[in-house]
Amino acid sequence: MKITADRLNQALSLLAERLEARKAQPCHYVVCGGSSLLALGLVTRTTTRDVDILANFEDGCLTRAQPLPFWLLETAEDVRGQLNLPEKWLNAGPADESFFRLGFPEGIAARLITHQFGPALTISFISRYDQVFFKLYATVDQGPGRHLQDLEELQPTADELLAAARWCINQDPSEGFRNVLAHAVSYLGHGTVVDQL
Repeated sequence: MKITADRLNQALSLLAERLEARKAQPCHYVVCGGSSLLALGLVTRTTTRDVDILANFEDGCLTRAQPLPFWLLETAEDVRGQLNLPEKWLNAGPADESFFRLGFPEGIAARLITHQFGPALTISFISRYDQVFFKLYATVDQGPGRHLQDLEELQPTADELLAAARWCINQDPSEGFRNVLAHAVSYLGHGTVVDQL
């Protein structure tokens, strides 16, 4: 079963309750991807497959979330069974070490939208601006499809796409990546941005 916005809120609230019940250490995670888009109502799509954890949030900084602690995964599995969620509905797939080595979009921490689900669980969703960066990168890196659809709905401006494209090139400076990136930016109606890269 895919995750709707209501089911997402239900799942994270139940996860928070279960973590509190087992007296787990309070955790604060940064979430990106489709679940963040749903939570903030940024797109018209109605479901997502999972909750993508991008990082821990500690003392105002994003830190590595991989691997997720066993007690969190164990509790998430309990929640999955109760709510009939997809396998690995909570995962740290996007928490790639390259982001920590090469850098996140500048100022990402200040733009996070934070939701307290309970004493044991805080989730910060990345902003629309930062979604443009990650969705552009995913479109080029993984191919179009839902990432490009989401990006189109976010309706990035030329300035936003320029900043996002420059960040993407920092992540992968290869010629092949650059060529696909230029095509994606042009497809989005901002071909003049390509000349500024």
